[in-house]
Amino acid sequence: MIRTRRGAMVALLSLALPLPIAAAATPASAGTAVTASAFTTAGGAVTFSSGAATAPFTTAASATAPFTTSASAATTTASVLASEVRLELPRPTGPYAIGRDTLHLVDRGRRDPWVPDAATRELMVSMYYPARAGTGGPASYVSVEEARLLLEGQKRNAPGAAELLSGTRLNARADARPVHGRHPLVVLSPGFSLSRATLTILAEDLASRGYVVAAVDHAYESFGTLFPGGRMLTCVACERAEEAGDDEDDAVMAAVAEGRAKDVSFVIDRLTGRRPAWRHARTIDRRRIGMAGHSIGGDSAARTMAADRRVRAGVNMDGTFFAPVPASGLGGRPFMMLGTETLHRPGGEDTTWDRDWARLDGWKRWLTVTGSGHFTFIDLPVLAAQLGMDDPSAPLPGRRSGEITRDYVGAFFDLHLRGVAQPLLDGPSPANPEVRFQQP
Repeated sequence: MIRTRRGAMVALLSLALPLPIAAAATPASAGTAVTASAFTTAGGAVTFSSGAATAPFTTAASATAPFTTSASAATTTASVLASEVRLELPRPTGPYAIGRDTLHLVDRGRRDPWVPDAATRELMVSMYYPARAGTGGPASYVSVEEARLLLEGQKRNAPGAAELLSGTRLNARADARPVHGRHPLVVLSPGFSLSRATLTILAEDLASRGYVVAAVDHAYESFGTLFPGGRMLTCVACERAEEAGDDEDDAVMAAVAEGRAKDVSFVIDRLTGRRPAWRHARTIDRRRIGMAGHSIGGDSAARTMAADRRVRAGVNMDGTFFAPVPASGLGGRPFMMLGTETLHRPGGEDTTWDRDWARLDGWKRWLTVTGSGHFTFIDLPVLAAQLGMDDPSAPLPGRRSGEITRDYVGAFFDLHLRGVAQPLLDGPSPANPEVRFQQP
């Protein structure tokens, strides 16, 4: 689910990966065990891998898709949907190959805020990093069960759809050898109900440009995330938000952002402390740390900066500020807001952007993207485009969605964590006519 201003909970129908709607399935309960666990321990890190099988993409007889095909794809869409295909992430723009490890982190100093019986707060973290070419093995996108829960949570499942999404081809290689040197760290936090996998395009591109990236899954805040022991933790926080009602749901979402700020500070502690949890932690430059997030993850980036001075720069990708930027600002640190023009233009429906823009007290940018939707800034439109589909309510092509997010977020961190001048952030660019620089 996504959150919109005015406290409404809306289903991810017209903005999601355009897979056909099948009969609604009952979501798995929190803590449901699955048998396809594939966790192994290597070098002190829990490494995840799973099969990435391809499967035919078929439709249910009664399925109707709200997405339409572009003219160029009209003659091929039917065959794509009925034939064996494999989705793939775009090639990153940087010079480095990419490695990936997966960590299971446990904060024994905090109870889980959503499940009182859980004595500790658990996180899954995908670590992307600059790697030596030709090292490592295949890495998976998500498990089939995680893909199934994501699609069912959006009321978009069909025979073979979970296998198709699970089998998305990555550029990252599991257990690849890191390149020498120290690199800035960027933490990524996904949207509410979504998993860290939905930020993989951005994570891979940043890693290819010389960043270490920690993409975080926050327990019980996604449709389904696989934890060690075959535990599939589902979205208890979504249930709490739905139960809250219009008078209280903003407070629930603010609590999500507050909790994620604590999660991220804990992740930074475990990556940069004296006994780091990651075997390649020596490659992190602890003096250069940034954060970006989508939707509530973007709000969490600002909230983390307010609480943790180690985070030097942040990006909010289309997220409402349920937990406000402090009236005192962020200590002069840079922050960028990148969002949809329909919801997040100055004077738009989400008034929190106007309010918190005035509170940002350092370098700042307010960018909106013409033709974008809430999911423009994550992987799903890019994958949908490979099936020849688009969303009439968000006509920006999927390929452009990925390019704009990659280029502007990458430029932001290059400027503020590397000190490299970025003309792209100085004003409108003829190469990116969709991007508007707002000056409220």
